[in-house]
Amino acid sequence: MQASSRIEERGWESQLGLVLQKLLKAGNQDAIDAALEHTFRAPAGVYDALMESVEAHSESCEFEHEGVRYNGLLIAAPILAWTRYAIASGPIAADMLITLTAHLNAHVLAPEVRMAMSPTLYAIDQLPQTHTEAYALTQQMAQAAIRGAMPKAMANPPETAPFLADTRFLMAVAVAPVGAPLFRWEASLNPADRQLAQEQWAAQIMPNISRLLPGCGVELLLPEGYYVACRDADKRIRPASIRAAVNFLSQTLDVAPADLQAIIGGFGEESSEGRVDEYRIGFALAANPEILYGVVWPLFGEEEEEDNEPLEAPVSIKALRSGVVPESEPATPIEEILTLLRESGVVQVKRHEGCFAMESCDDCGAPLYLDMEAELVHAEMPEEATQAPAHFH
Repeated sequence: MQASSRIEERGWESQLGLVLQKLLKAGNQDAIDAALEHTFRAPAGVYDALMESVEAHSESCEFEHEGVRYNGLLIAAPILAWTRYAIASGPIAADMLITLTAHLNAHVLAPEVRMAMSPTLYAIDQLPQTHTEAYALTQQMAQAAIRGAMPKAMANPPETAPFLADTRFLMAVAVAPVGAPLFRWEASLNPADRQLAQEQWAAQIMPNISRLLPGCGVELLLPEGYYVACRDADKRIRPASIRAAVNFLSQTLDVAPADLQAIIGGFGEESSEGRVDEYRIGFALAANPEILYGVVWPLFGEEEEEDNEPLEAPVSIKALRSGVVPESEPATPIEEILTLLRESGVVQVKRHEGCFAMESCDDCGAPLYLDMEAELVHAEMPEEATQAPAHFH
């Protein structure tokens, strides 16, 4: 961060990279976490610089094969899915994998790139949970890609929690000689080809994804580097979570969206000095204050620093001013939430002021939501209502 030239900066990056490679190869996540925690309290930008380097070295690799130096990159292809049924994950059939691999090569990757796709459709909690796990997966799949072999399927994948809206991932590693492009828009030297690649990828694989995720609404995002793709998916799934919740409650309870009310609260870590890290939206019937269902809207990066003006509560969205945000001013997270609720038909909304502790249920670990009196409560559907999403048949 203190480098006065690009040459000096690259020199420090090289030294940092040598240390990170040793730690990642040894599986020493504790040392990496300690360094990140230490730099989190350092001057602005230091933590981000270290995190960028840690992610880069865990999602990429450089190795030699038959006298040629190669770069490898772990790629994630996010699939946003929403349904009132269970969202599938797990093994991908061999014929399906061949088709998906062909489309990734044809529409996203640069010519001559070698790649290997995992035969597993990943849920979020089945992805690598640490940088050392991401590093190990990258190394394993890069070797499979260079040999033209199929990566191993995930053994004993952890159970995934049922959500009405969630993300699934196709995972692959692409390898190319050092200095050669990995993506088509790099090869064409035309950044606009990114959008074309996304459109072609989505159009061509949609029939296959519909077979993988029956009974689901689906949106396909552009396959990109692992960490960027995961962050983009985390942001893009949030609106679908609210729409799916309103739809689920309306159908399950046989009520109109206007018969629901939403209670919003900002939540943060106790050590964050009042900074909001996420919003939690609890849903209840307008005629009954008990919280039936909840949605968590996490904030990322610059969103956590935004100063969102509190709304008077209770408030009807119909009574708000037009709510149209000028195109030159991006909507704040709370404005986006309110717009989504309004568009979904929920007209009664209350937002509690202040920042609340991010508490969860001691028994099941589920997040707690605010009720109308600002008390933290467990979201629970009525006994007569279907609580767990069933499999689609």
